[in-house]
Amino acid sequence: MLKKDLRSLYKNRRRLIDNASLEDSSLNIANRLLKLPVWSHDYYHIFLPISENKEIDTTFILSILQGKDKNVVLPKVGDYTTLQHYLLTDSTRLKKNKWNIPEPVDGIEVPISKIDVVFIPLLAFDKKGNRVGYGKGFYDTFLAECREDVIKIGLSLFPAEDDLITDTYDNDVPLDYCVTPSETYSF
Repeated sequence: MLKKDLRSLYKNRRRLIDNASLEDSSLNIANRLLKLPVWSHDYYHIFLPISENKEIDTTFILSILQGKDKNVVLPKVGDYTTLQHYLLTDSTRLKKNKWNIPEPVDGIEVPISKIDVVFIPLLAFDKKGNRVGYGKGFYDTFLAECREDVIKIGLSLFPAEDDLITDTYDNDVPLDYCVTPSETYSF
């Protein structure tokens, strides 16, 4: 399938999810993450959800990271297709940007080279680890700048697409894992 078709399909599927199901799914994803062999690292990059788009509630994952005393890094949209990366601290102030993404106002910037694990928002993915986001390219640009050994974990409310995504590009960075409420995929 084409990314644009999947994008449209999964945006509509998300709209149909009620808040209680979204919360249950988000908690199930967080619990499934605990079983992955990724908890020996130091710097974990995680997105904060666009609640208006019914994205996965990552507060459960944040609680796990803070309970394990990990360094949590949050993205902030920069110019064009770039992200800046800030350490989450007790004094971090968050503000929604023009896309309703909660992001740090400012803070301690973290170099990309320090990041060990990235939790990635997505709309859909296939069984080869290709993903479909909103189409702005922020994560493609960011992941291309990460270390080769960075662990890339997609978080999805839905299972993998049986049909492969047909319009992947050379700069698309595939996932290492994708976690859904009922299954963990490894690529």
